[in-house]
Amino acid sequence: MAVFKLSFWTMLILLPVGIWAGRKLAWSSFRGKSLTEALLALPLVLPPTVLGFYLLMSMGRRSPVGQGYESLFGHQLTFSFEGLLVASIVFNLPFAIQPMQRAFEGVGQDIREAARCCGLSSWRILLRIELPLAWPGILSALVMTFAHTLGEFGVVLMVGGSIPGETRTIAISIYDSVQSFNDRAAALMSLVLLLVSLGAISLSYFATSRLNRSARHG
Repeated sequence: MAVFKLSFWTMLILLPVGIWAGRKLAWSSFRGKSLTEALLALPLVLPPTVLGFYLLMSMGRRSPVGQGYESLFGHQLTFSFEGLLVASIVFNLPFAIQPMQRAFEGVGQDIREAARCCGLSSWRILLRIELPLAWPGILSALVMTFAHTLGEFGVVLMVGGSIPGETRTIAISIYDSVQSFNDRAAALMSLVLLLVSLGAISLSYFATSRLNRSARHG
């Protein structure tokens, strides 16, 4: 289904983005850091329809981004899988970045300094020390991103519509089934989404507990 494709690509793209941004926010102090963190967290509190409206306006045919995309690829960005992927990345930013930021904050500064004293480069420190220690938080971020994408409704409907095989997600399919009085299909899809969400949350809590145990024993 299109929703699993959307969830996979959103998770895959946000993996390096979340690692870079999470590390930056965890260990760097710069002017405007609080504002940056607030902007990244905005999708958590902003109503999905409001966020979807702004994305629709910024990527629509009348916008420079939408016009540029259509001139290059021959079709509009909104109401396409590519546009839906852009929207999915935006509304999942806090779900990817915040857990990774907390995970990297749990990596002791003394460990990183000791690695530098041993002559390890920044890339080797990342690959050999930081990522192995922060992996529970990274896993939690990926799981939450995947699950949140599966269940998102407002932003998806605003930007992607309900095109079968292209932009229709499980949440929209449930809504369409209820509107057509197909309660059995709606109940089945709701159960699938419930089980997937429960599994994702359980895995996220498990990863978080592992991260906390590692921090206590570190």
